[in-house]
Amino acid sequence: MASARRPDQPSAVPNNPIPSSSPAFGTPVHPIPPRRVAPIRAPPALQPAAKSTVLPILLPPATLRPLAFRTFTKKHNLTLTSSTLQALATFVGRQCGSGWREEGLAEKVLEEVAKSWKKCSSQVIVDGEGDTFKTILKTLEGSMIGGRIVLSRQGSFNFASDPNSPAARPLVNRPALESQSSFGISSLEVEEKEEEEDLLKDPREWLKVIGAFDQPKLVYNVTQRHFEKSNTKPSLFPDPSHKTELFRQRYHIVHQRLLRNEIFQTPTFSAARSASLNRTGSITTGSTNTITPIANLLGRNGSTHLLLGMLTVSPTGALSLSDLTGTIALDLQHARPIPENGAYFAPGMIVLVDGSYEEDYSSKSAGGSSLGGQGGIGGTIGGKFIGFSVGHPPCERRTTTLGGEDPDKNSLTGPAFGWTDFLGVGSERATGARMARISSKIVSPTSPHNIVIASDLHLDIPSTLSALRTLLRTYLPDPSDQQPVYPHAIVLMGNFSSKATLAGVPGAGSIEYKEHFDGLASVLADFQQLIAHTTLIFVPGDNDAWPSAFSAGAAAPFPRKPVPALFTNRIRRVVAEANREVWGTGKKNGKEGDVVWTSNPSRLSWFGVKGEMAIMRDDVMSRLHRTSMRFGKPEQGQERDEEEMLDASVAQAVEESQDAMDVDLPNPPPRTAQQQEDIDSDTQTARAITRTLLSQSHLSPFPLSARPLHWDFAHTLNLYPLPTSVVIADSEAPAFVVKYCGCTVMNPGPIDESGGRGRREGRATWVEFDVAKAVGVVRAEG
Repeated sequence: MASARRPDQPSAVPNNPIPSSSPAFGTPVHPIPPRRVAPIRAPPALQPAAKSTVLPILLPPATLRPLAFRTFTKKHNLTLTSSTLQALATFVGRQCGSGWREEGLAEKVLEEVAKSWKKCSSQVIVDGEGDTFKTILKTLEGSMIGGRIVLSRQGSFNFASDPNSPAARPLVNRPALESQSSFGISSLEVEEKEEEEDLLKDPREWLKVIGAFDQPKLVYNVTQRHFEKSNTKPSLFPDPSHKTELFRQRYHIVHQRLLRNEIFQTPTFSAARSASLNRTGSITTGSTNTITPIANLLGRNGSTHLLLGMLTVSPTGALSLSDLTGTIALDLQHARPIPENGAYFAPGMIVLVDGSYEEDYSSKSAGGSSLGGQGGIGGTIGGKFIGFSVGHPPCERRTTTLGGEDPDKNSLTGPAFGWTDFLGVGSERATGARMARISSKIVSPTSPHNIVIASDLHLDIPSTLSALRTLLRTYLPDPSDQQPVYPHAIVLMGNFSSKATLAGVPGAGSIEYKEHFDGLASVLADFQQLIAHTTLIFVPGDNDAWPSAFSAGAAAPFPRKPVPALFTNRIRRVVAEANREVWGTGKKNGKEGDVVWTSNPSRLSWFGVKGEMAIMRDDVMSRLHRTSMRFGKPEQGQERDEEEMLDASVAQAVEESQDAMDVDLPNPPPRTAQQQEDIDSDTQTARAITRTLLSQSHLSPFPLSARPLHWDFAHTLNLYPLPTSVVIADSEAPAFVVKYCGCTVMNPGPIDESGGRGRREGRATWVEFDVAKAVGVVRAEG
């Protein structure tokens, strides 16, 4: 009789086991007997370590002062009080311990506190006894482990003294769209709650200044046909290939904009519809409606084409046209500009050329390449292109690009990039409706909502300060007014010195330059009531520090950083003192006064994507006059024959082209019966500058030899999508306001044109722009 088997004893293996059917996969021949596995216990050395603790230390405030000064004052332009420094020293000593200096823990803590303060408060002086500062330290204390800050997924905290304040609002939860970096949803710091919208009733709370170095870089993807965020971080020392990419992006933007124009879209019911340029700047029925690549001209001698390319000058000095496929020499001897005396054409601009291709088999072409049949893609095509007419690409309205409350009814495709966030303030499709609703609640249509713009504020000339006093005195409210109205912002643009600063010019050193801003602070101190209710925005020029130290006032590369805080500390103190005198420490019914030193160029947005202003200080008109081409005038008989060929539809287009551009000058000339033929020279200049820049969708459509640019930051000069308004502070152009394609283009001119010579002292000229009505006006007082 078989003996009984113990429960823990394995069973015997059968004599004839089933062989393995899959030896390649390691199936065992004999079944593995089950075993009782004891629980595995981790040895003491492999057990998870306990949470590290920090031994607090007593850190004197004087020891922390150099690091706090470098972080708060030099980097973030903030001022610390003694109580704030004491609170920071106590917090760092308790949370970071002895590693606050060697391991760099204190620097990270101070950096996060400074960023959080700027996000939660607009005050320059950090108040260590206020609730806002205490809440920041309390929230930061709960996010520290072992003396180190554990950041959230967004990379920063959302501090605020009040959980219902705008700084404490969580991001909009849209997981399906957060991955799209170019969509304007993930950057929003607001919720869809009506009660939170009521917290910000001051329109200045929705005003945001975006510097050129803070503007996101979007790259047009030709394959996907949309804008996407650049994967590489912009640098001041980029790879040489980025120089070529600069012009490629400009061409792609203009090309895709042109292809979506209704003139270049053949209707399905009529395949014979075509288009060409006419003398008025518009496009009418003609011979073609397609753009021919330059490389496709080979073998098509005598045919007529419409080319889109960039005007360039070849090494031999001949004028050429280049696109992404090749280059062709241009013959514009008999070409007509479109419109006549209404735009500038200079190398570096992307233009439309209508003409005929002529091959040359006998000699080398004007561009210096080989025979006509020897050309190829990427090189100079043999022969030449005889131009009949040259014009700028048609401009595209902002509503056509982004959509909005009043979309363009003439557009056949609808908004092209409604979901794209170009400035980091949200996209039109994501936030446009909500921003329009908030704007309608806050902005009153009866009261003015002005932004004041003045340029060429030469602080070394006494008459300029007198003109500035006249400007500021204009916006002082009447003491009897129960509800005074102040401008939302006052934009003061350089040059802040009439001579190049720090360039060895006598009387233009660093000490004198700082004294000029100290004099400006003295003028602002006399208008405390005004500067406590507005935002002062300063934009530098070519004569300002630091670029003028090595450029001697010449054209330095764009964009240009703000004036260093070393020279402007007194102005910040004057604004902070005005806020204390006017607002005190009680409850505030609006936003305090603020001062912003921004780059050149820069952007100013209000209510997110609802309004945008591009600001640039540059002498554009003189550069256009130096580099633009001159076209020969047609004979009198030939011009009369061309006018007789115009039919009724073209004549109507002429009138619409003239009426589409509204011009406002300080002293407009009287209108006569021959106003379309005999237009004032200032009006012609204003229209030509406006049409040229907006059609090119760029603030500086010049080659790098004429207007240097930082290659990786050239996108900050793009005018696509078209802003609501553009400010071109040109000291040599007349002061004007022009509205073209829904965009208001303004030039304030010098605030004191003659520098006190030839007219009475104290007279000022500036531009006033109403945000609610999108209307600008040139003002001259004194």
